[in-house]
Amino acid sequence: MKTIYILAAAILIFSSSCKEHSTEVTTNDVMNTKSADGNTNADLPEIKFDEETHDFGRITQGEKVTYAFKFKNTGGANLIISSANGSCGCTIPSYPKKPILPGEEAVVDVVFASEGKSGMVEKSVTLVTNCEPSTRIIYIKANIIVPTSANPSELPTAH
Repeated sequence: MKTIYILAAAILIFSSSCKEHSTEVTTNDVMNTKSADGNTNADLPEIKFDEETHDFGRITQGEKVTYAFKFKNTGGANLIISSANGSCGCTIPSYPKKPILPGEEAVVDVVFASEGKSGMVEKSVTLVTNCEPSTRIIYIKANIIVPTSANPSELPTAH
């Protein structure tokens, strides 16, 4: 009985591997951005940020701060952002899910939660796009001040 199952499995594997699979690739499926001589073959999207680094300055530990990184598609094709990832869990980006048309402006919002952090910090957000190159990195920085709690017995008293 065991050999019948093995034989049936082998026949199934061989019969499925003999089927012809469609491997036709059209020019619409591949966007070759540069030719061998380095010339660009197609209009590509291009992401141009107003600023790629934002400094929040001094913030108090525990604050959540947000910044909108404004950008424009200065290229000749629709710009698509496929992902945006913060360098740690304290840096949360949100980005447009729809294509940004040539000439159109949009924003990538970045929320930074400073809880548990202190001193000078710099965090990054990596964007994956259909531009050349495909990844872009934007940065936030802040000087996080830890609040001190005064002990009432140590405060000066009025005489």
